[in-house]
Amino acid sequence: MIQSTDHEALRNCFLFSSLSEQDIADLAKVSTITTTPSGALIFAMGDEGDGLRIILNGVVRVWISDVEGRELTVALLEEGDSFGEIALLDNLPRTAAATAIEETRCLFVPRSSVDGLLNKNIGFAREVIHILCETLRRNTDEMGAVMFRSLDKRLAQKLCDLSISYAQIDGKRATFTRKFPQGDLAKMLGVTREAINKRLTMLAQEGLIDTTDGYLTLTDLPRLAAKTE
Repeated sequence: MIQSTDHEALRNCFLFSSLSEQDIADLAKVSTITTTPSGALIFAMGDEGDGLRIILNGVVRVWISDVEGRELTVALLEEGDSFGEIALLDNLPRTAAATAIEETRCLFVPRSSVDGLLNKNIGFAREVIHILCETLRRNTDEMGAVMFRSLDKRLAQKLCDLSISYAQIDGKRATFTRKFPQGDLAKMLGVTREAINKRLTMLAQEGLIDTTDGYLTLTDLPRLAAKTE
Protein backbone atom coordinates (compact mmCIF):
# COMPACT_ATOMS: atom_id res chain seq x y z
CA MET A 1 0.00 0.00 0.00
CA ILE A 2 1.38 3.43 -0.98
CA GLN A 3 1.62 5.76 1.98
CA SER A 4 0.72 9.43 1.38
CA THR A 5 3.87 10.47 3.27
CA ASP A 6 6.02 8.46 0.85
CA HIS A 7 4.35 10.06 -2.15
CA GLU A 8 4.63 13.56 -0.68
CA ALA A 9 8.31 13.13 0.24
CA LEU A 10 9.14 11.97 -3.28
CA ARG A 11 7.12 14.73 -4.94
CA ASN A 12 8.81 17.40 -2.78
CA CYS A 13 12.32 16.03 -3.40
CA PHE A 14 14.11 18.37 -5.85
CA LEU A 15 15.57 15.40 -7.72
CA PHE A 16 12.15 14.03 -8.66
CA SER A 17 10.31 17.30 -9.32
CA SER A 18 10.01 16.63 -13.07
CA LEU A 19 8.54 13.12 -12.75
CA SER A 20 4.94 12.26 -13.59
CA GLU A 21 2.48 11.22 -10.92
CA GLN A 22 2.68 7.65 -12.20
CA ASP A 23 6.48 7.59 -11.91
CA ILE A 24 6.23 8.99 -8.38
CA ALA A 25 3.68 6.33 -7.49
CA ASP A 26 5.92 3.59 -8.91
CA LEU A 27 8.89 4.85 -6.86
CA ALA A 28 6.76 5.02 -3.73
CA LYS A 29 5.84 1.34 -4.15
CA VAL A 30 9.48 0.20 -4.02
CA SER A 31 10.68 2.68 -1.40
CA THR A 32 10.93 1.77 2.27
CA ILE A 33 11.07 3.70 5.53
CA THR A 34 14.11 3.21 7.77
CA THR A 35 14.64 4.41 11.33
CA THR A 36 18.12 5.18 12.70
CA PRO A 37 18.65 5.85 16.44
CA SER A 38 20.41 8.97 17.65
CA GLY A 39 24.18 8.81 17.21
CA ALA A 40 24.14 5.81 14.86
CA LEU A 41 25.68 5.63 11.40
CA ILE A 42 23.31 5.57 8.46
CA PHE A 43 26.20 4.69 6.19
CA ALA A 44 29.99 5.00 6.31
CA MET A 45 32.60 6.24 3.87
CA GLY A 46 33.42 3.37 1.52
CA ASP A 47 30.02 1.67 1.85
CA GLU A 48 28.19 0.56 -1.26
CA GLY A 49 26.10 3.32 -2.81
CA ASP A 50 22.74 1.55 -2.56
CA GLY A 51 20.39 4.46 -3.13
CA LEU A 52 18.97 7.80 -2.08
CA ARG A 53 17.47 8.78 1.28
CA ILE A 54 14.91 11.50 1.98
CA ILE A 55 14.59 12.65 5.59
CA LEU A 56 11.03 12.35 6.93
CA ASN A 57 11.99 13.60 10.39
CA GLY A 58 15.20 13.99 12.38
CA VAL A 59 18.62 15.50 11.68
CA VAL A 60 21.53 13.97 9.73
CA ARG A 61 25.18 14.99 9.73
CA VAL A 62 27.08 14.27 6.52
CA TRP A 63 30.82 14.18 7.12
CA ILE A 64 34.23 13.09 5.87
CA SER A 65 37.41 12.12 7.71
CA ASP A 66 41.10 11.68 6.93
CA VAL A 67 43.56 8.90 7.79
CA GLU A 68 44.33 10.60 11.11
CA GLY A 69 40.70 10.49 12.15
CA ARG A 70 40.00 14.21 11.81
CA GLU A 71 36.41 14.91 10.81
CA LEU A 72 34.84 17.65 8.70
CA THR A 73 31.07 18.18 8.71
CA VAL A 74 29.91 18.68 5.14
CA ALA A 75 26.25 19.36 5.90
CA LEU A 76 23.50 19.21 8.49
CA LEU A 77 20.28 17.99 6.92
CA GLU A 78 16.69 18.06 8.16
CA GLU A 79 13.18 17.02 7.17
CA GLY A 80 12.69 17.15 3.41
CA ASP A 81 16.39 17.08 2.58
CA SER A 82 17.84 14.21 0.56
CA PHE A 83 21.31 12.69 0.54
CA GLY A 84 23.21 10.01 -1.32
CA GLU A 85 22.43 11.39 -4.80
CA ILE A 86 25.80 10.44 -6.26
CA ALA A 87 24.97 6.78 -5.65
CA LEU A 88 22.22 7.05 -8.26
CA LEU A 89 24.72 7.69 -11.05
CA ASP A 90 27.79 5.58 -10.30
CA ASN A 91 28.70 2.26 -8.75
CA LEU A 92 31.50 3.63 -6.61
CA PRO A 93 31.69 3.53 -2.78
CA ARG A 94 30.29 6.31 -0.61
CA THR A 95 32.49 9.43 -0.54
CA ALA A 96 31.12 10.60 2.82
CA ALA A 97 29.52 9.19 5.95
CA ALA A 98 26.10 10.05 7.37
CA THR A 99 25.15 9.97 11.07
CA ALA A 100 21.77 10.52 12.73
CA ILE A 101 22.09 13.42 15.18
CA GLU A 102 18.75 12.42 16.67
CA GLU A 103 16.40 9.54 15.94
CA THR A 104 15.81 9.87 12.22
CA ARG A 105 13.31 8.35 9.79
CA CYS A 106 14.22 8.28 6.11
CA LEU A 107 12.48 7.17 2.94
CA PHE A 108 14.96 4.92 1.15
CA VAL A 109 14.78 4.90 -2.65
CA PRO A 110 16.83 2.00 -4.11
CA ARG A 111 19.28 2.79 -6.89
CA SER A 112 17.98 -0.03 -9.09
CA SER A 113 14.54 1.59 -9.29
CA VAL A 114 15.93 5.00 -10.24
CA ASP A 115 18.18 3.30 -12.81
CA GLY A 116 15.07 2.10 -14.59
CA LEU A 117 13.66 5.62 -14.77
CA LEU A 118 16.95 7.06 -16.00
CA ASN A 119 17.09 4.48 -18.77
CA LYS A 120 13.55 5.01 -20.05
CA ASN A 121 13.09 8.74 -19.39
CA ILE A 122 15.73 10.88 -21.13
CA GLY A 123 14.16 14.07 -19.84
CA PHE A 124 14.51 12.87 -16.26
CA ALA A 125 18.11 11.80 -16.90
CA ARG A 126 18.98 15.26 -18.21
CA GLU A 127 17.25 16.91 -15.26
CA VAL A 128 19.25 14.80 -12.79
CA ILE A 129 22.51 15.73 -14.54
CA HIS A 130 21.62 19.44 -14.43
CA ILE A 131 20.71 19.29 -10.75
CA LEU A 132 23.91 17.46 -9.78
CA CYS A 133 25.98 19.93 -11.82
CA GLU A 134 24.34 22.80 -9.92
CA THR A 135 25.17 21.04 -6.66
CA LEU A 136 28.79 20.61 -7.76
CA ARG A 137 29.07 24.30 -8.65
CA ARG A 138 27.60 25.30 -5.29
CA ASN A 139 29.97 22.99 -3.44
CA THR A 140 32.91 24.45 -5.37
CA ASP A 141 31.86 27.98 -4.39
CA GLU A 142 31.53 26.95 -0.75
CA MET A 143 34.93 25.28 -0.82
CA GLY A 144 36.44 28.48 -2.16
CA ALA A 145 34.83 30.42 0.67
CA VAL A 146 36.38 28.03 3.18
CA MET A 147 39.84 28.16 1.64
CA PHE A 148 40.15 31.91 1.11
CA ARG A 149 38.36 33.46 4.10
CA SER A 150 39.72 33.86 7.60
CA LEU A 151 38.47 31.62 10.39
CA ASP A 152 36.90 34.63 12.13
CA LYS A 153 34.75 35.37 9.08
CA ARG A 154 33.91 31.72 8.52
CA LEU A 155 32.82 31.22 12.13
CA ALA A 156 30.67 34.36 12.07
CA GLN A 157 29.06 33.16 8.83
CA LYS A 158 28.47 29.66 10.20
CA LEU A 159 26.79 31.01 13.35
CA CYS A 160 24.54 33.27 11.29
CA ASP A 161 23.66 30.42 8.93
CA LEU A 162 22.90 28.00 11.78
CA SER A 163 20.68 30.56 13.48
CA ILE A 164 18.29 30.50 10.52
CA SER A 165 17.40 26.85 11.12
CA TYR A 166 18.21 26.27 14.77
CA ALA A 167 17.44 29.48 16.66
CA GLN A 168 14.50 31.64 17.69
CA ILE A 169 15.14 35.11 16.31
CA ASP A 170 13.72 38.09 18.17
CA GLY A 171 14.90 41.41 16.80
CA LYS A 172 18.68 41.41 16.91
CA ARG A 173 18.89 38.32 19.14
CA ALA A 174 18.97 34.70 18.06
CA THR A 175 18.59 32.10 20.82
CA PHE A 176 19.57 28.60 19.74
CA THR A 177 17.17 25.76 20.48
CA ARG A 178 19.80 23.10 19.75
CA LYS A 179 23.20 22.76 21.39
CA PHE A 180 26.27 23.13 19.19
CA PRO A 181 29.33 22.08 21.23
CA GLN A 182 32.66 23.63 20.28
CA GLY A 183 33.82 20.29 18.92
CA ASP A 184 30.87 20.19 16.51
CA LEU A 185 31.57 23.73 15.30
CA ALA A 186 35.22 22.78 14.81
CA LYS A 187 34.20 19.83 12.61
CA MET A 188 32.00 22.10 10.52
CA LEU A 189 34.91 24.42 9.81
CA GLY A 190 37.74 21.89 9.64
CA VAL A 191 39.76 23.36 12.51
CA THR A 192 40.65 22.42 16.08
CA ARG A 193 38.35 22.79 19.05
CA GLU A 194 40.96 25.05 20.65
CA ALA A 195 40.79 27.45 17.70
CA ILE A 196 37.01 27.65 17.99
CA ASN A 197 37.21 28.14 21.77
CA LYS A 198 39.56 31.09 21.34
CA ARG A 199 37.33 32.84 18.83
CA LEU A 200 34.11 32.19 20.72
CA THR A 201 35.74 33.71 23.78
CA MET A 202 36.62 36.79 21.74
CA LEU A 203 33.05 37.06 20.43
CA ALA A 204 31.73 36.78 23.99
CA GLN A 205 34.10 39.53 25.12
CA GLU A 206 32.75 41.73 22.33
CA GLY A 207 29.21 41.10 23.56
CA LEU A 208 28.19 39.29 20.38
CA ILE A 209 27.41 35.87 21.88
CA ASP A 210 26.35 34.42 25.20
CA THR A 211 26.11 30.84 26.43
CA THR A 212 23.56 29.50 28.94
CA ASP A 213 23.47 25.79 29.85
CA GLY A 214 25.31 24.97 26.64
CA TYR A 215 22.92 26.91 24.38
CA LEU A 216 24.34 29.76 22.32
CA THR A 217 22.66 33.12 21.96
CA LEU A 218 23.74 35.56 19.28
CA THR A 219 23.10 38.85 21.01
CA ASP A 220 23.55 41.18 18.03
CA LEU A 221 22.96 39.52 14.66
CA PRO A 222 23.67 42.64 12.54
CA ARG A 223 27.06 43.20 14.19
CA LEU A 224 27.95 39.52 13.90
CA ALA A 225 26.89 39.47 10.23
CA ALA A 226 29.14 42.47 9.61
CA LYS A 227 32.10 40.33 10.62
CA THR A 228 31.50 38.05 7.62
CA GLU A 229 32.30 40.83 5.14
